[in-house]
Amino acid sequence: MFIDRVEVEFSAGKGGDGCMSFRREKYVPRGGPDGGDGGTGASIVLEARVGVNSLAQYANRRFFRAERGKHGEGSLRHGRKGLEMRLYVPCGTSVIDAADGFVIKDLTHPGEEFVICRGGRGGLGNARFKSATNQTPRQRTLGADGETRHVILELKSIADVGLIGKPNAGKSTLLSRISSARPEIADYPFTTKFPNLGIVDVDRERSFVTADIPGLIEGASEGHGLGHEFLRHIERAGLLVHLVEPTPIDGTDPVENYAAIREELKQYDTKLSDRDELVVMTKCELDPDREVFSRMQQHFDDNPVDHKRDLYAISAASEIGLSDLVEEIMQRVTARQQEMINAGEELTPIREVDVPTEAKPKRRLPPHKAGPTSSLSNDKQARDVPTIWGKQSPTGRTDISPKTSETPDNSGDTDSDP
Repeated sequence: MFIDRVEVEFSAGKGGDGCMSFRREKYVPRGGPDGGDGGTGASIVLEARVGVNSLAQYANRRFFRAERGKHGEGSLRHGRKGLEMRLYVPCGTSVIDAADGFVIKDLTHPGEEFVICRGGRGGLGNARFKSATNQTPRQRTLGADGETRHVILELKSIADVGLIGKPNAGKSTLLSRISSARPEIADYPFTTKFPNLGIVDVDRERSFVTADIPGLIEGASEGHGLGHEFLRHIERAGLLVHLVEPTPIDGTDPVENYAAIREELKQYDTKLSDRDELVVMTKCELDPDREVFSRMQQHFDDNPVDHKRDLYAISAASEIGLSDLVEEIMQRVTARQQEMINAGEELTPIREVDVPTEAKPKRRLPPHKAGPTSSLSNDKQARDVPTIWGKQSPTGRTDISPKTSETPDNSGDTDSDP
């Protein structure tokens, strides 16, 4: 189930209370205060992760509460702190304050995280208050409450290419032909009820992500149809592929349909209307005389735009023109990625295997496994192995005091001391 917007409440753990206790032990007069501190409450951390594609895990659970800290005890025993609650969200998730509507954090890169609610501090035991003038303190502090946030999690899919167009324009069919995605396909409008993502592999080294947006209609920017709910999924797409059907089933004019969708994009966000686009006339076998293709090209000549715009004709069912279209999309995506790299931005990995993993630190070996004795065993004793401190003697023992170059060698002298 695809869920792209949820409203939840996060509550961090409360800190544990401090303890008021005095040491009472036989033969220990004036034991003094020994109350321990309470543990810190657990915090809640949101982390963006590749492989998480939906907010479905938050759909049926309204409240998330972290573990509280344990109370302090006598004998100076401090309470255990609460275990951190780490929740994973898809890359491209915006955390929005439910009351005021401002964006708290935008998680776009894999591994990006932030603490949405901090746990409360633990209380102090009475041992913290002892002094020369207050040797029997009877005060302690209670644990502080953890932070609580009422937020909206909104997913804006991170895709290189966004497929847009009127209902039944062939977006899902195109996605199924150029990628391994299998969206629902039927011969009636509004077959797609939620965005579908697909990875298009051009070759072993080049690939891009495509998002299939449900069909748009006039008034989508005002909430009509399905467009208002899913227009945000193309906000992060660097390239828009606008699909136009030459013979719509409702009898409308394809050129007017194109102009209507462009106007809806402009009403929703002016930045979308200035984004690079590829206009693709699908089902080209239904336009054998290329009449609609010529009318569309004439419309482009009469209405120039500031961004780059090209027109293609394809047939996804017959696989006509797909290779040229995919290659053109790949070239534009590559050019945009290079611009992002030159600007110092990071590229979002497509697959989990593309995410760099940190090398685990090597465990420190004990001396008997890392030193000169690491190769010894029951069958191989120290007396059988020459060492750097000595040399093997004919009797099998190791001489630990060999002669060195600094020690004068008098073995060849014939003179002896008197």
